[in-house]
Amino acid sequence: MTDDATSSQPDRTRLPLDVDTTARPIRPVEAPPRSPNVVVVLIDDMGFGASSPYGGPCEMPTAQRLADEGLRYSRFHVTSLCSPTRQALMTGRNHHSVGMGVTSEMSTPEPGYHGYRPASAATIAQILSGNGYCTAAVGKWHQTPPVEVSPSGPFPRWPMGEGFDYFYGFMGAEMNHWYPQLYQGRYAVEPDRLPEDGYHLSEDLVEKAISWIENQQAITPDRPFFTYVAFGATHAPFHVAPEWRDKYAGKFDAGWDVQREETLARQKELGIVPESTDLAPWAAGVPRWDELDETEKRVAARFMETYAGFAEHTDAQVGRLVEALEDMDVLDDTLIVFMLGDNGASGEGGPRGTFREHLVGHGIQDETADMAARLDTLGDATTYAIYPVGWALAMNTPYPWTKQLAHLGGTRDGMIVRWGNGIKARGEIRHQWHHVIDVLPTILEAAGVPAPDVFGGVEQQPIEGTSLAYSFDDADAPERRSTQYFEMIGNRGIFHEGWTAVTQHSIPWEMVGDDKPPFDEDVWELYDHTSGDWSQAHDVAAEHPAKLRELQELFIQEAARYHVLPLDDRVTERENPDVAGRLDLHLGRSSLSFGPRVGRLTEEAAPNVKNRSHVITADLEVITGASGVVVAQGGRFGGWSLYVVNGVPHYAYNFVGRDLNVVRGGKTMTPGRHDLVVRFEYDGGPVGSGANVLLEVDNVVVGSGRIPTTTAYYFSFDETFNVGVDRGTPVVDDYLPVRNAFEGLIHRVRFDLDEVVDPGTDEGREQGVLVHQ
Repeated sequence: MTDDATSSQPDRTRLPLDVDTTARPIRPVEAPPRSPNVVVVLIDDMGFGASSPYGGPCEMPTAQRLADEGLRYSRFHVTSLCSPTRQALMTGRNHHSVGMGVTSEMSTPEPGYHGYRPASAATIAQILSGNGYCTAAVGKWHQTPPVEVSPSGPFPRWPMGEGFDYFYGFMGAEMNHWYPQLYQGRYAVEPDRLPEDGYHLSEDLVEKAISWIENQQAITPDRPFFTYVAFGATHAPFHVAPEWRDKYAGKFDAGWDVQREETLARQKELGIVPESTDLAPWAAGVPRWDELDETEKRVAARFMETYAGFAEHTDAQVGRLVEALEDMDVLDDTLIVFMLGDNGASGEGGPRGTFREHLVGHGIQDETADMAARLDTLGDATTYAIYPVGWALAMNTPYPWTKQLAHLGGTRDGMIVRWGNGIKARGEIRHQWHHVIDVLPTILEAAGVPAPDVFGGVEQQPIEGTSLAYSFDDADAPERRSTQYFEMIGNRGIFHEGWTAVTQHSIPWEMVGDDKPPFDEDVWELYDHTSGDWSQAHDVAAEHPAKLRELQELFIQEAARYHVLPLDDRVTERENPDVAGRLDLHLGRSSLSFGPRVGRLTEEAAPNVKNRSHVITADLEVITGASGVVVAQGGRFGGWSLYVVNGVPHYAYNFVGRDLNVVRGGKTMTPGRHDLVVRFEYDGGPVGSGANVLLEVDNVVVGSGRIPTTTAYYFSFDETFNVGVDRGTPVVDDYLPVRNAFEGLIHRVRFDLDEVVDPGTDEGREQGVLVHQ
């Protein structure tokens, strides 16, 4: 070979052609050494004075264990509604800063209220996942815009689009704990057991959380995990087996006034509040216990027994999770943040409480005599209960007001932190002032993970929370938060350097109607915590007018800074997308057609048949004696259903679980193909004013009836629209839950819609209030 030939060969030292067998595989990003696992547990609608670790009557031994092995925080704050607290928790930013000024169902186009988390505010899960953590969310989500909760998505704002590797739970505000409608990932699923088989949602959620952690530890034990467990409990509906309820039989017979006194005494003994703490004033318009008659007292006491059992049952499920972590030998390596409430206890049950929550949502009080006759059923699948507001006030002891308000009763909750290998202190109380936006920076500091300047190519807006890790082992550490605003549906407040200015603009149990005063007529209160007023018991606005003006001006500054303005106090009116300025999936469509497999559509994705005339046409084939549901929306506590019983067509309209009207066909449909038609002729005028219904088979009227009162605002928060089956609870007891699929063949179901009567107009709102009084 010549020198020229040799020189033409490739230089193998510069151009390697062989596999480098010494190379190591590419490895994913790893978490910093000794990063803890993280578990965040969130109880819904609990209230500061409900749980036993905070002096309350609801026995919660798991919470007590975690407190004894960790820390209790006595001045931990949240927003006063569900979605806003959750968005603030996930992002470390104030709720208006990330577009969640109200619940996701109440969004508007305003910057602080649109309901879409900006990409400039990465979530805990996104940050931890990008730093080597495995992540899972289980339970209530309530952060995705409702218009996106359908099989069509889009899915970036679902849990698995927001940084979670795994999700099992529900997407909306609340859920039936006996017959839940759930999602795994982005796919609709239903439990494989029924209540009679021992099913309960809280137990199911914890089972899924434990299973996920066990798998994660078996496969990647070197990677830390972040698990977010958000219970539907103790939000309405109060669903719990009778043995849990009956543990509290007779315990609340003395009433809510006595309960407040007893709880405050225990809180002082525990050191949760100072000895000088006074009970805040009672809310105007709420009856005292001795103003109730004997039947009202008996009903009210059973409500509280059910709630307490519901709370203790939830704590028992947290106990199962803690024991599982202990069995896996990871408990002490896990930072547990146990939030005993996402807002204050809920007064949305009104003065009497209700077996059917949607009644109060439409401005109607349940009848005490009717409830008294059904007390043994409270908590079971035939009820959808929430307690009277008097108990909510007691569960917020020693603070004033409830959920939705900016007062401490709506915004201060218990919070327990346990980290066996990261916190030396045991069983101590921390009194530093903190807010839910402080949780994210606390987790990042514990994990040794920096907050990203850029995430997904998007520059990040500043994290507005402050880590509370400085307080872990220093009870006397100076608190690092001096200012925080609050706002919800026009209720607003400001904390600044030991003072609070706050105003009550609306009343939670009077949601229907438009009788709230102009914002500039709201009366502001002033509380001086520096002088020992721990509980907002003593309004000193008259004594310190200059201080009050200072804080009011500061509120406006903070409100402008965090996109709180313009203020918007609409509640039920926001149920209408047109009024709220929210995206409507079916805007402009007067005819919608669905195939036989369409289902699990939420209120926002289903055809909007409320307050309008419409025609439902089902093209179907019937076999002899066929039964089952053709199409239905909602369930036992509000909705409608077109169904067949032994070949006879029926149409049922269920008004908020109170009034059920059924139109029955006069004869059996013959085998073969038919057009089954419902003509719903709405009265027009006042929302919810009524309708006439015709039931036809092949252009022949076979039944007719009158619906005296129609649903004005929503059928259900938890149940859905389905073709060929009624999922969840049944609209009518003519058929069973779960096993009610149509036995024939459905080709198409078409909806032809007339113009909507707008409940957001001044006339519509006024008439709506008159209808529902």
